[in-house]
Amino acid sequence: MFMSPNALRNGFLTLWLVVLVGCQTTTGPAGHSTVTKSPPAPAAQTSADARSNANSRWRIPQRIDEPRTLWTRIRDGFLLEPAVETNPRVDQQRLYFASQPRYFEITSRRAQRYLHYVVEELDKRGMPLELALLPFVESGYNPMAYSKSHAAGIWQFIPSTGRVFALRQDDWYDGRRDITASTAAALDYLTKLNNMFDGDWLLAVAAYNCGEGCVGRAVKRNRELGLPADYWNLQLPNETMNYVPKLLALAQIINSPEEYGTVLPVLNDEPYFAQITIKRPLDLIKAAELASISSDEMKYLNPAFKHRVASPGGPYQLLIPVEQAEQFSSALAKLPDNERVSFTRYTVRRGDTLTQIAQRHNLSVNMLRQANEMQGSLINVGQTLIVPHGPATQMARTPSAPAKRTYTVQSGDSLYSIARRFNVEIKQLRAWNGVDSNLRPGQQLTLHVK
Repeated sequence: MFMSPNALRNGFLTLWLVVLVGCQTTTGPAGHSTVTKSPPAPAAQTSADARSNANSRWRIPQRIDEPRTLWTRIRDGFLLEPAVETNPRVDQQRLYFASQPRYFEITSRRAQRYLHYVVEELDKRGMPLELALLPFVESGYNPMAYSKSHAAGIWQFIPSTGRVFALRQDDWYDGRRDITASTAAALDYLTKLNNMFDGDWLLAVAAYNCGEGCVGRAVKRNRELGLPADYWNLQLPNETMNYVPKLLALAQIINSPEEYGTVLPVLNDEPYFAQITIKRPLDLIKAAELASISSDEMKYLNPAFKHRVASPGGPYQLLIPVEQAEQFSSALAKLPDNERVSFTRYTVRRGDTLTQIAQRHNLSVNMLRQANEMQGSLINVGQTLIVPHGPATQMARTPSAPAKRTYTVQSGDSLYSIARRFNVEIKQLRAWNGVDSNLRPGQQLTLHVK
């Protein structure tokens, strides 16, 4: 039965967004296998060596009039096998992705903070740039993604694999969500897997999903039966059977977006953030003020910190947008020591309740919950709580009113995309502006945003 592109798009959109934007069901690296503890494997080749030794590219050459973007750079680094262009498993995933007109808009907006860094690190090691698309498959490039298998971060490391690759996890910090640390760990792991499977990147990617033991056993089984032992002929878990085709399907769409009716959002080939070394604890809300960025931006650039204070066991790296890095460093150097943190730390003792602790520090229970990102009132002996005071307490008592601003509708905008961009509800947009779902470019909308 033939279905129009619009019908396909409408039919799949809701399901895809639920799957992608929420916590992923993928188990992350080695989700079904124990990873052997070994030093990270060294990079196999330089970028130039890998490019020169690769098979002829299956990408479409860059047009003379095509601007240089991060997408064109990624395409230039495609190294995986061209035979997958006609593989039915890849075709199925490509049709699915191509039916989601909003997919790249949503995930690319999230990825724009991190993608250039991932591409840079892959390029330094001479690894295929298709691997920069793995976090799209794993987490939709959502650093807050957390799966039912307890995998976390854009690379979806489970706790045990994270520890093998030196990703610290404690009450203050989760290295699996650290953009730079988790990327280094993921590339170390992928390099190790590639070496383990004799340079076969498809087997390495499959093993990243289901574990080296899972793929190793499948390879051994096929060889004993006299069958081909490449990825396409292995019997693997269903998730892994679709995992590699998803990656290759995304690569095909990025390689030829016009062919599949996809418009890639513009991503410049330039760094989004700078790394600033911080040697002592610092309130992340204060850090956001020093950098003149929102607390949400600070959180999404530095998602490894579990509390509003950067972990006291420094030094550590704080990611700051490139444009604000110099301003931040200058302001931090002038910041008095007594203004670096606007709270104290309290260790829960036997017999304590959240209400008692709040009363002891002249706070409301809600303020204490908010400072510690708690939903309920359950606390444990030995747990460390953040107790706000001074300006932070006053700020919590008297939250600022939403600011009124005007937004001009752009071509391709919808109520949904505008609501997501400004973190408001669609019904609020309608109420503020008396509009239905039909917008026109140039139309002025009123928004009340914090």
